[in-house]
Amino acid sequence: MSQILIIDDEKAIRKTLSEILSYEGYKITDAENGEEGLRKFKEAAFDVVLCDIKMPRLDGLEFLEKAREIRPEVPVIMISGHGTIETAVEAVKKGAFDYVAKPPDLNRLLITIRNALDRQVLVQETRVLKRKVNRVQEMIGESDALRKIKETIEKVAPTDARVLITGENGSGKELVARWIHERSNRAAGPLVEVNCAAIPGELIESELFGHEKGSFTSAIKQRIGKFEQANGGTLFLDEIGDMSLTAQAKVLRALQENKITRVGGEKDITVDVRVIAATNKDLLKEVEEKHFRLDLYHRLSVIIVRVPSLNERKEDIPVLADHFLRQVAEEYGQAKKDIHPTALAALREHNWSGNIREFRNVIERLVILSGKVITEDDVFNFVFPRN
Repeated sequence: MSQILIIDDEKAIRKTLSEILSYEGYKITDAENGEEGLRKFKEAAFDVVLCDIKMPRLDGLEFLEKAREIRPEVPVIMISGHGTIETAVEAVKKGAFDYVAKPPDLNRLLITIRNALDRQVLVQETRVLKRKVNRVQEMIGESDALRKIKETIEKVAPTDARVLITGENGSGKELVARWIHERSNRAAGPLVEVNCAAIPGELIESELFGHEKGSFTSAIKQRIGKFEQANGGTLFLDEIGDMSLTAQAKVLRALQENKITRVGGEKDITVDVRVIAATNKDLLKEVEEKHFRLDLYHRLSVIIVRVPSLNERKEDIPVLADHFLRQVAEEYGQAKKDIHPTALAALREHNWSGNIREFRNVIERLVILSGKVITEDDVFNFVFPRN
């Protein structure tokens, strides 16, 4: 149910609009002046605001300016009985979605609200897609461990040296790989990711090197593999410790000769690819147990970057919490919640076996289930229940 905030100093107007819009299925909150409206706007997430222009304490145009500083994506529709063309133009220039004169034509007002809500949905979807497609997430933290990783990335990224990233699940290995690519001379090229653990052993070769039509039963057409797709860019082999020995041998050849051969093919194809690999396993132990090739390990580990667990960098928890609180608030289109210092202290005491991934999920859970301020009780009630 969409939430609408009505701000007007005339009680009759507020009452009439509230009744009509409630009947249309909207959830209504009202305020009798600009100051009260701004306070309520800060406290809750609204989809649309209807705001009078002439009001005591804080007029509508002043409210509009402050509201756009807080959440610019929320459409504000200005309404006024003292309107002129100049007032309407000024309101739109300051970011109002539309201007409606009093007494409002109800059909026009309902259409304007519906259009504002449609735009709100499009803005939200566009923001999410841009974040997924374009944005490389920040590496959040001020700990010595994270600072050393950033320094290593700055030195390694401009080169074509192969990098092996190690660390526990959820610690941020993929993020390190993305940072290396984005700061490399190959940033304009593709970054192609392969999760070696998610692909069945019998399909991994086809996934990496491609196949020719008819090379096996289901090969009904030619397929271009990940090495070719990453030509001129970076190939990120995540969870490489789960790759089959047969595929490892072919990856070794590709690294040695910069050539690959599609499954079922005979022609050598030259590729220009920088390989970054990641694993949560001890590859030298895997070598001893004959699950991983020693020569491939040496090829991959020109540079080794170990990503610390969250338990090793708990001093970063406050800044990580603030970052994720902002991120979740943006995703849900609501005001950022605060977190009490005692709640942060409780989070620092936890054993984060799932690392950053687990921590981010916990913050999202707290945002959904907690009140205006996340408290220590919220942490123990919703995250780590006491026995």
